[in-house]
Amino acid sequence: MRMNLEQTALCLSELGNETRLRIFRYLVKHGNEEIIVGDLQKEFDIPNSTLSHHISRLVKVGLVNQKRQGRLLICTAELNQLEQVVQVLLDECCGGIPCIQSTKSCC
Repeated sequence: MRMNLEQTALCLSELGNETRLRIFRYLVKHGNEEIIVGDLQKEFDIPNSTLSHHISRLVKVGLVNQKRQGRLLICTAELNQLEQVVQVLLDECCGGIPCIQSTKSCC
């Protein structure tokens, strides 16, 4: 199912916060690699409660997946969701006339 404009706007709204954008870019940079929340906290040097708040906002709109593995919280970027956001933005590119767009997925 294709993402609608409302869902896209929610995703972009959450990415409109610099800290969330930095976290998401870091996760995207690591592809499908699972990142421990503690490592994110060290990377960005922000309090755990603040990091938790930002991650939960990204999880809520489907940009990040979070799971518990024992005592660890692990995050991954939802690359399919990212691709859908980008696709909504590109749908009207060049007035709908096929143009030079990369259709190759990164992962």
